[in-house]
Amino acid sequence: MRLFAGTAVRRGGAGAALTAAAAALAVALPAPVAQAAAAPPGIQAKGAYLQDGGSGRSLWSRAADTPREMASTTKVMTAVVVLETRGLNLNRTITVKRAYRDYVARHGASTADLRTGDKLTVRQLLYGMLLPSGCDASYALADTFGTGRTMTVRTQSFIARMNARARTLGLARTHYDSFDGIAHGRTYTSPRDLVRLARHALRHPLFAAIVKTARTRQQAANVRRTYTWYNTNRLLGSYRGALGIKTGTARRSGDCLVFAAQRGGRTVVGAVLNDPYRFRDAARMLDYAFRRR
Repeated sequence: MRLFAGTAVRRGGAGAALTAAAAALAVALPAPVAQAAAAPPGIQAKGAYLQDGGSGRSLWSRAADTPREMASTTKVMTAVVVLETRGLNLNRTITVKRAYRDYVARHGASTADLRTGDKLTVRQLLYGMLLPSGCDASYALADTFGTGRTMTVRTQSFIARMNARARTLGLARTHYDSFDGIAHGRTYTSPRDLVRLARHALRHPLFAAIVKTARTRQQAANVRRTYTWYNTNRLLGSYRGALGIKTGTARRSGDCLVFAAQRGGRTVVGAVLNDPYRFRDAARMLDYAFRRR
């Protein structure tokens, strides 16, 4: 609005003009408040995106289309590729190889602490990958669902499937060079792409069930060993309506999080990349979204 619209300033009529100006200013005062409410407060993420999960409407963003490394949020795509494998048998058992443990030790990576020789089902390994963010579980799945005569060839073929799925989902700013987010220079995504992937992944009932599980106990099939895995996503149990989804942490990527929550039948999905306060900021973004209509 024009502050002095409709006010005629005449010689000798300064008092009337000032009175009109003050009245107009009083009307204009709420504008800064509205502007402050146009974004969730204090978000520290280098990249962020927030979307209504039902309508797909964009709610707020920061550098939403800038590609960045995303650490273990990569495992969302790993899970999608496994779950979309034709003829998938979730009860198929997979034997843990020493190479999976050596890989974790070599990279100092997050682990499900799989023990060599233990037999676990595909379903159990999905829990081991998505809750404690086990890179050993991710390796086991990529090695099993890739094709080829050697582990290297099989995992590379699995990564190729991840990239092919990214293309079919329209994730133009996403590329993988690993099955777990341990980047070798070309694993990246944008906040908008990560949210789009998360919304797709949540359509798989098993994925949705796993990522909102705070803790699970899983028994190996061939030995008397029970694995207890805790979800690394601290929104679970602390934010009402939280649905998961996946954390990621690495030196180059910083702390990352793709998350979702549901209240009153409305689902909101978001992502933050390179955010030292990812859980606090995710909660602020969700609060902001649920206040909006």
